[in-house]
Amino acid sequence: RINAANVKDLGLAWFADLDTARGQEATPLVIDGTVYITTAWSKVKAYDALSGKLRWEYDPKVPGEAGIRVCCDVVNRGLAAWGRRLYFGTLDGRLIALDRETGRLVWSKLTVDRSKPYAITGAPRVIDGRVIIGNAGGEMGVRGYVAAYDGDDGKRLWRFYTVPDRPGNNATPHLKRAEATWKGDWWTLGGGGTVWDSMAYDPRLDLLYVGVGNGSPWNQAYRSPGGGDNLYIDSIIALKPRTGEYVWHYQTTPGDTWDFDATQHLILADLEIDGRPRAVVMQASKNGFFYVLDRATGQLISAASYVAVNWAKGIDTQSGRPIENPEARIDKTGKPFVVVPGPGGAHSWQPMAYDPRTGLVYIPAQEAGFPYVPEAHWQEAAQGFNTGIDFAAAAMPADPKVRAAVMAATRGALIAWDPISQQERWRVAFKGPWNGGVLATGGGLVFQGNAAKEFAAYDAVSGAKLWSSSVQTGVTAAPVTYSIKGEQYVAVLAGWGGIWALAPGILSEVAGPVRNVSRLLVYRLGGSAQLPPESPVTRPPLDPPATTGTPEQIAEGGRQYGRFCGGCHGDAAYAGTVLPDLRRSALIADGKAWASVVHEGALRDQGMVGFAKVLSPEQIESIRRYVIKRANEDKALGDK
Repeated sequence: RINAANVKDLGLAWFADLDTARGQEATPLVIDGTVYITTAWSKVKAYDALSGKLRWEYDPKVPGEAGIRVCCDVVNRGLAAWGRRLYFGTLDGRLIALDRETGRLVWSKLTVDRSKPYAITGAPRVIDGRVIIGNAGGEMGVRGYVAAYDGDDGKRLWRFYTVPDRPGNNATPHLKRAEATWKGDWWTLGGGGTVWDSMAYDPRLDLLYVGVGNGSPWNQAYRSPGGGDNLYIDSIIALKPRTGEYVWHYQTTPGDTWDFDATQHLILADLEIDGRPRAVVMQASKNGFFYVLDRATGQLISAASYVAVNWAKGIDTQSGRPIENPEARIDKTGKPFVVVPGPGGAHSWQPMAYDPRTGLVYIPAQEAGFPYVPEAHWQEAAQGFNTGIDFAAAAMPADPKVRAAVMAATRGALIAWDPISQQERWRVAFKGPWNGGVLATGGGLVFQGNAAKEFAAYDAVSGAKLWSSSVQTGVTAAPVTYSIKGEQYVAVLAGWGGIWALAPGILSEVAGPVRNVSRLLVYRLGGSAQLPPESPVTRPPLDPPATTGTPEQIAEGGRQYGRFCGGCHGDAAYAGTVLPDLRRSALIADGKAWASVVHEGALRDQGMVGFAKVLSPEQIESIRRYVIKRANEDKALGDK
């Protein structure tokens, strides 16, 4: 019912405030008149799809300290359903089955080794009663895998490892082949290759497709000294879902050293290419290239860059390999290099969409480079990021001109892409990156939220904006549409967060500072509900004590901050609006109070664990001195 002619009449039907003020990344699941969502901290809620009344909720009670296990916020991307049951993963590694009608717990299974920094943020998939789930942790140092569980009782049916174990421990043919592509003692570092998001299933071929994440650590000089392709990181893999048996793979970024996961949304489609029908799987990869593969064989059909790329000149269609820029190989040169795209990717986890009538794929794209600086004398730590990249050396300087130039070069777009000709048809430019997932509808519309507090509808053919609504917060999740009693609805989760709202510092606010106001929003034609008045972004003033400490102490604090603190509290100690800004914290004026939190973990229940395992009291004090220095620098720039 909702189409280009009447979308202007779309209004809010109902909304529900959520109880977790962190990133909301789940796509709602709508079944038999009920909207099911997962929220931050792996909570589940069920709402009447017509009225918005809460039917039930389930809290798996994830401990706050589990937050240290994830790189990119305490998010969850949704549920799967089979019969009367719902399935979802938790941040602390459980796979849980609930009764769909009541929310009652049916079973819970631990899917990871909790002595290692695994987590689950992605949604499971269900194939003929088999629940497929992966995990996250590639920034921390784990060995990736995907596994299947019986939907009835939670019994594990199979597990497929994506990277090899130590030599001699790899019994399956696919791992024996992979072993030859690794060097050094990779298995002691985990290797990475986590299956943390995208999967797809082709019932005709009976193949499960999984996207595999980055290597661990990122820097290949440490992960696999001497190089190698490091199979099967950054790969799209086809498996037999009944057994987990390997069928084929395609590796997008062999020997990755830039965090170029291949975990982005996988879309299956039937296209006519060169005059004949082709069954394909498509991905707008994090590395900036759009891939079209034969989904029966994994053969590369075509690939082209859909944003600016400088780490490779293109993809050799004969070998399927990237034509790399040698200067970008920081693991080999040992020198810094600004790589485009950076670790935020040209496209991250946000779902894209395909409309078979227009023949276009709609990509939530972004353009943001990053100065990769190899970390000298890197060693694995038992806590925090293990990347082999010196984030302190790459930190944004307190220079207004540099900041302005970098912010101007950091942007986002909704790109309509022709997968047959590998050409852009239109784009909607956004001031900043980290915009929402995409929904293409039968009404000729493309819906997307963005980082500038807007939810909008565009014409699928031309890209013209036809409707928009202010939602008071950033939207990163993808919408869904459903129909009840002849009325069509569009639902989306809103709530600013995720890695871009945390780690990039001042760059997290390219589109403007955005509060987290977490809600489920549901629209229909003629909807007249109103959100409460919007509250402005407010911040305590910068009022730090005087800068003290030796230059050496402050430099040491910067190094440790970059590795252990910046992922949550922001590059160069500049936090966004989601987590505390340490420059503005009263704790920096009191060394003992600071140590009670950062060393002893006084706030562990809130997700702020102590770092006594990896940092000495002297190092923790040096971080405080560094934050004080940064606060004074930014105060001098006008409290920015």
